Amino acid sequence: MSARFGRAELPERQAEVLRRAVRLEGVTLGFLVVTVTLVFLVLGNSQAMKAAWIEDLLSFIPPIAFLIAVRLARRRPTVRHPYGFHRSVAVGHLVAAVALTGMGAFLIVDSGIGLLTAEHPTIGTIDLFGATIWLGWLMIAVMVITGIPPVIVGRMKLGLARELHDKVLYADADMNKADWMTSVGTIVGVLGIGVGLWWMDAAAALFIAASIVHDGVSNLRAAVVDLMDARATTFDDAQPHPLVGRVDQYLASLPWVREAGSRVRDEGHVFHIEAFVVPHRRKVALSDIETAREGCVTLDWKIQDVVVVPVPELPDVVDAITPRGSNA
Repeated sequence: MSARFGRAELPERQAEVLRRAVRLEGVTLGFLVVTVTLVFLVLGNSQAMKAAWIEDLLSFIPPIAFLIAVRLARRRPTVRHPYGFHRSVAVGHLVAAVALTGMGAFLIVDSGIGLLTAEHPTIGTIDLFGATIWLGWLMIAVMVITGIPPVIVGRMKLGLARELHDKVLYADADMNKADWMTSVGTIVGVLGIGVGLWWMDAAAALFIAASIVHDGVSNLRAAVVDLMDARATTFDDAQPHPLVGRVDQYLASLPWVREAGSRVRDEGHVFHIEAFVVPHRRKVALSDIETAREGCVTLDWKIQDVVVVPVPELPDVVDAITPRGSNA
């Protein structure tokens, strides 16, 4: 029986979490359609409103990238793609980050020009149900209505991203959580126009653009690092993933192993692991290596591809782990 590598299926628990994430992203897309339409209808001449509208358009990218990546990651490995298609998650992360960074930079330039040239935007009135009202009140109402749900949905996505180890979903959740700042900034800009402080609108637009660039740059850095096969980290890139240490500790605990160390590559939802072991004896039984490999796989669902390599000494790019009580 041949060893299984590049598996595409998830355990039942994670498969259910993934289905919930897919449904939640579907809800997000539906809500974004409504939000973009409402904001467009009351856009007016406000730069802050324009920046908020563009941010809403950009918000389509992470959920779409996530849904595409999920479909690709389900494909089974082929001869051409022997590691499977889990890296599609990292590619989606990169696409979303580049779009955010580029559009955020454009908005900073556009809003900055408006501020330097002292453009004085105006907000007119509109006839609604037989009454004439200031359009700014509708802008504020739309910002309040559309600003709260993304925060709630973002917090829900955050828990799912943690369980799935999905960085695209985390990037989307992070953007959703920060949407309230966009809404507040836009409201401040609109009110500034209303009281005659024209510069507050451009300043609010700059604030929104800076928030977009911050999200884009932080996600761009994380996506590029992952694609360059950096050491695997947690889903939020806060620290090295603890699973790396668990694998090394397990291998070092085997009776025939004197030292152990691993190179762990983040493939998206799952890890590819090259584990190096220094045995006590010159000859190691094939059954010992296969048992060690299977033991690593059972440690966590994210460990799907493991190669255990006996070596005379560990490579200098891995942390050496020795059995407890050993003087080696």
